[in-house]
Amino acid sequence: MNKIMEIKNISLQFGGVKALNDVSFHINEGEIFSIIGPNGAGKTSMLNCISGLYKPSEGEIHYKGKNILPMKPHQRTKLGIARAFQNIALFGSMSVLDNLKLGRHTLMKSGFIKSGIYWGAAEKEEVQHRRKVEEVIDFLQLQDIRHTPVDKLPYGLQKRVEVGRALALDPELILLDEPMAGMNASEKEEMSRFILDMLELKNITVVLIEHDLEVVMGLSNHLVVLDFGKQIGFGTPKEVQQNPDVIKAYIGEELTI
Repeated sequence: MNKIMEIKNISLQFGGVKALNDVSFHINEGEIFSIIGPNGAGKTSMLNCISGLYKPSEGEIHYKGKNILPMKPHQRTKLGIARAFQNIALFGSMSVLDNLKLGRHTLMKSGFIKSGIYWGAAEKEEVQHRRKVEEVIDFLQLQDIRHTPVDKLPYGLQKRVEVGRALALDPELILLDEPMAGMNASEKEEMSRFILDMLELKNITVVLIEHDLEVVMGLSNHLVVLDFGKQIGFGTPKEVQQNPDVIKAYIGEELTI
C-alpha cells in the first residue's frame, strides 16, 4: 500500500516537558489508522502537529512525500488534510447548514472584492461549494436538522456536525479527535458506520483517536500506541493487543477481536 503520511522522529517540548519523544510511524492510503494511549499520552498533541497547530521541536511530517512542517494549517487544509476537534468548536447560534458552509471558507477562491466585481464567477463558485455541503448533509443524515441552531441539538448530533465541518473540506485525510466521546452505544455504532463509509464510499483515509478499545480494534487497520509521549507499539490490532509493553502500560489484558 502507498504511504499517504510519514511521521519521522517527531518530538514536541513545552518548556521542560516533552509531550512527544521521537515518535515515528506511517499511515497508508485508504485505511483507518488509530492513535491510542492513556490520558496524557500525547495523542492530541500528535494530531496538533499533523494539522499544524503545534510545531514540533524535532522531526519531519511528510504528506504524499512532501515535508509539510513549514506549512501553516490552512495550507495543509488545501492539500487535503482536515481536522475535527475533541472539544466541539462550532458556532452555537448558527444553523447546521451555516456551520458546514463555514467549513468550506478556506477553500473559497473568490474574495470579497472579486465577489463584488465578478459576481458571475463568485456565484458559480458558491453553487459548487453549496453542492459539496449538501453532499455532507446527505452523507451524515442531517437533512431534518439542517436549519436548526447547533446549540439546540443534543451532544451526539453536535459531534456529528463537528465531523461534518471537516468533511465539508473534501479531504483526502481526515483527523478525528475522539468523535465518539460522550456518546451512548447506539450513537457510537452510528458514528462507526459513518467512519467506515468515509473510507469505503468516499476513499478518505481516516486517522482516529478514540478511548473505546473495542471500537478501535474493530475499525482500525493499523494503530500506534503512545504512553507519556513515547511510542510503545505500532502495527495491526492483533499485533498491538499482543505487545507486552502495550498490555502493561495501557490495555492491562489481551483483547479478543
